[in-house]
Amino acid sequence: MGRIIKQVSSGGVIYRSEGERVFIALIRRGGGRIWCLPKGIVEESEDLEKTAAREVKEETGLDGRIVDKIGEINYWFYDRESESKINKTVHFYLLEYLSGSVEDHDFEVEEVRWFPIEEAVKIMNYDSERDIILKASVIIKDISRNKDL
Repeated sequence: MGRIIKQVSSGGVIYRSEGERVFIALIRRGGGRIWCLPKGIVEESEDLEKTAAREVKEETGLDGRIVDKIGEINYWFYDRESESKINKTVHFYLLEYLSGSVEDHDFEVEEVRWFPIEEAVKIMNYDSERDIILKASVIIKDISRNKDL
């Protein structure tokens, strides 16, 4: 039996509003079968927020401003290459879209697309990331409500 490795990643939900509608960018991987959120391993010189912004930029082609921390998820998987069990924690942040194009994503991602947030929740492959989007939706509604005051 292999060893156990702790891995820390960070990622984000990047959003933009068009009137009353909220859109978020999702990435597609896994031979086109998996829609998920952008995320990646925290590098030594980075904090969680810096990693989230970098990974969102690399994987979606979009620049965003971090608004708030949404939460974190934790899961296990087996890595055949290292013959290790990986205990992964991913910290997710909400980012407000500033600039960029979904066409400018990196090679690790097959496709990036903006989805209305309600539709994004329905097509997500991972329940834990679906929950992150639902939490993000609440934060976005609170931001919108506070702007209206």
